[in-house]
Amino acid sequence: MANKEASVAELTDKFRTSNAVVLTEYRGLTVAQLKTLRKTLSGDATYAVVKNTLTKIAANAAGISAFDNDLFGPTAIAFVHGDTVTVAKALRDFAKANPSLVVKNGFFDGNPITADEVTKLADLESREVLLAKFAGAAKASLFGAAYLFNAPLSKAVRTVEALREKQDSAQ
Repeated sequence: MANKEASVAELTDKFRTSNAVVLTEYRGLTVAQLKTLRKTLSGDATYAVVKNTLTKIAANAAGISAFDNDLFGPTAIAFVHGDTVTVAKALRDFAKANPSLVVKNGFFDGNPITADEVTKLADLESREVLLAKFAGAAKASLFGAAYLFNAPLSKAVRTVEALREKQDSAQ
């Protein structure tokens, strides 16, 4: 009994502290394939095989009821503590290579998400790429602004220089 309570408390904590959670079914995957998947996700998530009844209790304790109807069969959960998009990509790519892995649904940013929405997350660019694009756009905007501010100044300098040359030639 104490062991189950400890497991529920640990799962509840994982639900509460994760950036996102993705519920999967791993029926038909070998131990070696699960190990490979865990290694693939290790930088951004922990992938845990869970007991359905304990998971339901823990998820409900964390305020998540989105998994109640999908907790059947061999279930594993990716608890995301890093980049959610990277984890979604890894799960999508692994499922393409190993059709036995089925993404059931997830929980992200305080809301339940469907398996299709997990796939849409996977189609997004990674956080680093988005940040790089933003930095590039910001840099381009700054250069544009600098040019805009310098243009009237350089035009004024050219006008003054032309007037000075005209005055010099008149004398």
